[in-house]
This record gives sequence, C-alpha cells and structure tokens, in this order.
Amino acid sequence: MDERVTTDDLALALELADAADAISLPRFRAHDFHVSTKPDLTPVTDADRAVEQMLRTAIAEQRPADSFYGEEFGSSGTAARRWIVDPIDGTKNFVRGVPVYATLIALYEGEQPLIGVVSAPALGMRWYAAADAGAHRQLAAGLGGSGEPEGIEVSTVSELADASLSYSSLTGWADHRDRDRFIALTDAVWRTRAYGDFWSYMMVAEGTVDAACEPELELYDMAALVPIVTEAGGAFTDLDGQPGPFGANGLATNGRLHAEVLTYV
Repeated sequence: MDERVTTDDLALALELADAADAISLPRFRAHDFHVSTKPDLTPVTDADRAVEQMLRTAIAEQRPADSFYGEEFGSSGTAARRWIVDPIDGTKNFVRGVPVYATLIALYEGEQPLIGVVSAPALGMRWYAAADAGAHRQLAAGLGGSGEPEGIEVSTVSELADASLSYSSLTGWADHRDRDRFIALTDAVWRTRAYGDFWSYMMVAEGTVDAACEPELELYDMAALVPIVTEAGGAFTDLDGQPGPFGANGLATNGRLHAEVLTYV
C-alpha cells in the first residue's frame, strides 16, 4: 500500500461508508423527506445534507489535520491531504425510488488518489480501493456474495466493435461536447446501456462494461471512482486525455480502448 495511506485510513473510510448507509438507506423510498432545488436546478434532500454533515464531523474529529470537500457544504481546511465526498451520488434516482445511488468517499494527497469507496446500500454493493493495494467489491449475502471482499479487474476487450459502453444521458453531450461524435461512438461499439452515475464506472472496474463517459461532472462525482478504476487496471481521464478527476468531464475504460474512445469524445 502507498506509504501516504494507511490501513487505518482505509478502515476509517469503510466505517464512514457504513455510517452513511445507515443514514441514507432508511430514507430511501421514504415519503416524508424534504426535497429542495439547488441553484443549478438539481435536487437535494435532507438525506444528502445529513450524510455529508456526518462525514464532515467525523473527519474533523478523527483526521483533524486533513481538509474536506463535499458537494453540499463546500470546502474546509487547506491541507493537501483532502477527503472528497458526494453524500448521495444519484439523488434523482434516490428521490424517485430507483436503487442506483451511492455515497462516494475519497482521500487524496494533492492530486494523487489514495482511497476510493463507493457504497450503494440499496443495491447491496460496495466497491473500494487503496493506492497500490488493488480494487475490491463486496456483495451482500443473498446477491451471490458472502459479504467478504473480492478482488476485481477490468475486462480484456481490445476491439471497440466488441465493447460495451455505458453513459448517463444524451442531453449533456449536446450542451457540452459534440453529440454527433458521441452517437458515432455508440454506433461503433457492440452494446450501449445508460446505467448512469457511479454504476457505469464501477462496472468498468469489475469488467462487466468496457468504457463509460460523461460530458459534465464535478470533482466530487469522480474522485472516489478514479482509484477504484485505476487499481482495477483501467484508465480514467477527462475527455481531453488528462489523467484524474480534475477536468469537467470523465472517461473510464479498461485501458486497452482508451486512446480509441478519446478520438470520438
């Protein structure tokens, strides 16, 4: 494991994911939670805020020297060692009763990813990785898993014509990139599905999808995904080919297809 991250850091991240799940899952499909609209017209719920506040408080108590950045309440601290969280990725799914939502927790040293945790309690699934320690998935008992972690790897598909591509929606491609070029990419691959949000990228990491991309993303949308995809053997860049989650968009592939997919997006 990278010397900048410890087993205690990973254990803390997984404990925080447990605590986040304990807040969000009881609220899932609840009929009495409050939904409001942020300035960018995206929804936010009381569960988003409660999860982030819990994470922020826990990090302040247990890693007081680290800084923190979250979707709902912004940044605190200036340390290079920074926790980056999205309390509920897939809020639109959450409010409609679609179980594809997750809490995303990442730890970075500057621009270097150290830890990524993606916990999707309504799916009974969790993915995580630490630098130089591989990527893992846990499936809840009854979903074909024992609850114990198992190592995951990206696929070995090397031809675009054989590849499965996932994305979120077509709207953003017209607004932020070139939708015609993206449509050409969907025509070039074997199969497309809009699994959306974090799930597209976790499927890349576990080898069930070969590429996933979106034209408009924020740091908190991507930070936890990057170490999981890369530790599974894949590649994660922005749509201009710059590594990491620091662009305004993202592309994850099994690595073998990355250069070719970039020519379309």
